[in-house]
Amino acid sequence: MNRGNIVRGVKIAGTGSYVPERICTNEELEQSAPTTAKWIEANLGIRERRIARPDQATSDLAVEAAKRALEHAKMKVSDVSLIIVATATPDRLAPSTACIVQDKLGACNAVASDVSAVCSGFLFGMSIASQFLAAGTYNNALVIGADTFSKIIDWTRRDCCFFGDGAGAAVLTHEPADSQKGFLSFRLYSDGHGREGFTIPGGGSEFPASAETIKNRLHYFKMDGKAVYEAGTKVLPVAIKEVLKDTGLTINDIDFLIPHQPSIRILKKTAEILGLPFERVMTNMDRYANTAGGTIPILLDEVNRSGRLTSGKHVLFAAVGAGWTWGAAIIRWC
Repeated sequence: MNRGNIVRGVKIAGTGSYVPERICTNEELEQSAPTTAKWIEANLGIRERRIARPDQATSDLAVEAAKRALEHAKMKVSDVSLIIVATATPDRLAPSTACIVQDKLGACNAVASDVSAVCSGFLFGMSIASQFLAAGTYNNALVIGADTFSKIIDWTRRDCCFFGDGAGAAVLTHEPADSQKGFLSFRLYSDGHGREGFTIPGGGSEFPASAETIKNRLHYFKMDGKAVYEAGTKVLPVAIKEVLKDTGLTINDIDFLIPHQPSIRILKKTAEILGLPFERVMTNMDRYANTAGGTIPILLDEVNRSGRLTSGKHVLFAAVGAGWTWGAAIIRWC
């Protein structure tokens, strides 16, 4: 576990998001998986999710979100000097999805790289970009969270109901270093002992693709729902308390919690532990389910474009993902 980082001089200048057109309802999943629409909504808070077309890769969703974020920030593609894509469903094992996004955007001035932290990926990506910007290494960063879990879902398993497809993006840029606005603190953590709680076993160097891995369905994700719940409700409050301590703020100072969207039960339990009124916890899982790396930036874009993120508001980000990976961050909105 690493120490928290106090960040100065970095703000979010624009946000964007994109979800595919196709809607898959809980009732549709009842036809193929051992679950019910009623159970899904009651336990997860999900009513429907978006599904990418067969010809849509993760990079395609990421590019659409990126274009919208740049337009919102009133920046050109040529202004971007760093691209980070957080994804657990890359277009290919190589090259990085970020390089593919760079090419599709025409962002020839940008360095591009992926981050693999699953549902925590966008939070990790924002932290990495913030360090580069604060150091003056790059000027403007495009951080994207994008996933197409529909490509690796076993639709006959009960856990098929958790995920949907989507992408969100944020443009990060400089704020004067002595400003009291922008990012205030990040806390990131990892624990590899949790690697079996959520995993995609096949396709890597441990279990290379073969007739046997396909037969054993190792290329689909596998999740221990109980382990995810226990990990999330244990580590998220701790990470949040640490960034609050870093900044001298209390939970009462937080205007919005924009978390990744694991399940409504995890978010309600986390809010209860923290003493945070649930109306300050932003959610959209009822419409999109868990879009993994896309959850935080899609939700951020929705809240931002609603006009609620006015100057001086304190926004708390939090996520837990496979690994385990988890973390929290606070920004004072500019």
